[in-house]
Amino acid sequence: MQLGQFKSPRRKLWRIADTGLLVRKVRSGEAPWEDSMELSGRRMSVYVRYGVAPGGALSFAWTGTWIPLRTIPVETCGANFQASCTLEELPGLLADGEKLAESPCEFRFDGILHVFSTTPEGMQIIRSVFASPESICALQHIRVVNGSGKPREITLSPGAEFPAGEGGRGVYPVSASLYLSRGPRVLAPGEEAEYTLTFCARTADQTLPRPDGRADMYARYARVAELTAPLQLRTGVPEIDSEFYFSKLRAGENIFLTRTGLLHSPGGKRYYASVWANDQLEYAAPWFGFTGDRAGIEASLNAFELYIPFMGPEYKPIPSSIVSEGVGIWNKRGDRGDGAMYAYGAARFALASGRRDIALKLKTPIEWCLEFCRRKLNDDGVPESDTDEMETRLPSGKANLCTASLYFDALRTASALERDLGDPGRAETYAAQARTLGSAIEKYFGANLCGFDTYRYYRECEVLRSWMGIPLCMGLFDRAAGTAAALFSERLWIGAGMLSAEGDEKVWDRSALYAFRGAIFSGQGDRVFPLLRDYSETRLTGEHIPYPFEAWPENDCRQTSAESALYARIFTEGWFGLVPAGLRRFTAAPNPPAAVPESELNDVPAFGHVLDFSLKGRELEIRCDGKLFAAGPAPREIELPERSLNEA
Repeated sequence: MQLGQFKSPRRKLWRIADTGLLVRKVRSGEAPWEDSMELSGRRMSVYVRYGVAPGGALSFAWTGTWIPLRTIPVETCGANFQASCTLEELPGLLADGEKLAESPCEFRFDGILHVFSTTPEGMQIIRSVFASPESICALQHIRVVNGSGKPREITLSPGAEFPAGEGGRGVYPVSASLYLSRGPRVLAPGEEAEYTLTFCARTADQTLPRPDGRADMYARYARVAELTAPLQLRTGVPEIDSEFYFSKLRAGENIFLTRTGLLHSPGGKRYYASVWANDQLEYAAPWFGFTGDRAGIEASLNAFELYIPFMGPEYKPIPSSIVSEGVGIWNKRGDRGDGAMYAYGAARFALASGRRDIALKLKTPIEWCLEFCRRKLNDDGVPESDTDEMETRLPSGKANLCTASLYFDALRTASALERDLGDPGRAETYAAQARTLGSAIEKYFGANLCGFDTYRYYRECEVLRSWMGIPLCMGLFDRAAGTAAALFSERLWIGAGMLSAEGDEKVWDRSALYAFRGAIFSGQGDRVFPLLRDYSETRLTGEHIPYPFEAWPENDCRQTSAESALYARIFTEGWFGLVPAGLRRFTAAPNPPAAVPESELNDVPAFGHVLDFSLKGRELEIRCDGKLFAAGPAPREIELPERSLNEA
């Protein structure tokens, strides 16, 4: 992509056929194009490049990343074994001894990428591409339909031989296999057969698996349903409802089985079996607290526990990342505010989960992180850190707005946690510290900048920065109108993305997603709703679908997983204003835009119950476990009943 593509009018290349189904028709004579996406299972992830080649042929290549197959040395990025191949290198289909030349006529995505192709002889080929949910295979379930009008014998051609890899577990053989799953070898007119194509890497002592493509496809659909069935958003805006649906999928599918248990990881062909204090703890874990997804909750808890051994009496900074299945660390940018990220994410996750056992496990590490942050306060009462989430890509001064805002919210949320766990004295201490810090943030960062009543990102900063929206996410609303106006002015917002800084040429979706959430939560939804709708449509139906991405030009818009969690949180914590205030308590302070007078968020498994929220203007109805629990004007302070052992 080029920067100009963010500024140009939107190109709607895909059609929203239904919530959870995207379709792209291929026109006759269409110019060549290519896009990419990642699909993940427990033991491997497949990155797929697909599109239309010159002359109208199918363009296809994939890269497999195998989580258990570690390489040497231990690194932050790239320590998982990977192998790639193109369509031409895979075993192929022959009709009466001639290779089938596939021309795609349609692409569909519903959690599986489906490629519909035809051949000059009238054969129809449907390739369904995905990662096996549990095995070590990238898979294609292939249907071949004989539309040629005469019997055709389908045979198979061998693919290329792939060099074996090497790593910490020895030699890693790589193979691609194609075999008949169902149907005859000779197809009568109108008849069809099914084939399974696998792309696998394994250790030398492992047997090559031979899965059934149809059965594994159904298993993939089952996991898609498991991730997307909870938290049903209905706004009546197809672009938003569908992007929310796909964000739930992308946020939840990147959970991998490692030697330390399940771990959520960013993916994107680079980051696997590793966790970051921002991506996994700050972005994703609070989302998983609302989902009830067992794998997401287990992976988040594992990530938090990996950091605990680094919390010693010397109060040295915790690592930014724990890598390679938990056996290494990455800490080359110093303290990024990681302690604040941890405390913020852990406190919100624990309360939203509604689980006392999780709260008790995280109580002590949260306290350690809050004490670490307290010891970093400068003379003006705000915490200092070496850098921030941008890791020196942009200046952040000695004290930055992001670290301070995360610490502020962590104090308030931890206060609620301590109260529920029976320590009212500590709860009041944290509440008082939060009040003091809130005043210090206003004095230290508050400013009129470039004509906007907003915040400086750090004391010496003279330009607008995309992370200025983070105080709004934490309930600091004094400068909400000016900050939203600044964030979505032409100085930062460029049509389909947000610049990291005024005058810069880098786009990071994570800061834009925080900005959307903060603006809506603080009552600026009418200002930003058209831009949110346009953003959602662009990510969902444009050049690179269907998820929010990490950054451009860095790594060319890879769709790492936690950004999708941030998109989903625009609606749980922004649109519906759901803020944890205890294991059975929360604030519901919705601020929907006037353009959407009615909306619903149903089947929310949080705070120990299953909740449904229905908004009509400012009237909020809440159902708890299927029964009407509260109704009336928002905002609402909600305290839910304790569940009995028989109900839990």
